[in-house]
Amino acid sequence: MTTVPLIIAGVLGVTLLVGYAMVLAGIRREDKALSLHERPDGASASLARKVTGCYVRKGVSWT
Repeated sequence: MTTVPLIIAGVLGVTLLVGYAMVLAGIRREDKALSLHERPDGASASLARKVTGCYVRKGVSWT
């Protein structure tokens, strides 16, 4: 009975760590590609844009 909260905490911790690593990988990928004005090319890049709020809607032009 006492191991159930530990298992839940472990699974939650691993999930948060994997999500954090995916966001970091996506940020690095987008930074190297210099492609914020184009569509993201992967799941980690798309997740990074959604989490950080760095995305561009259609119709935006860079001046």
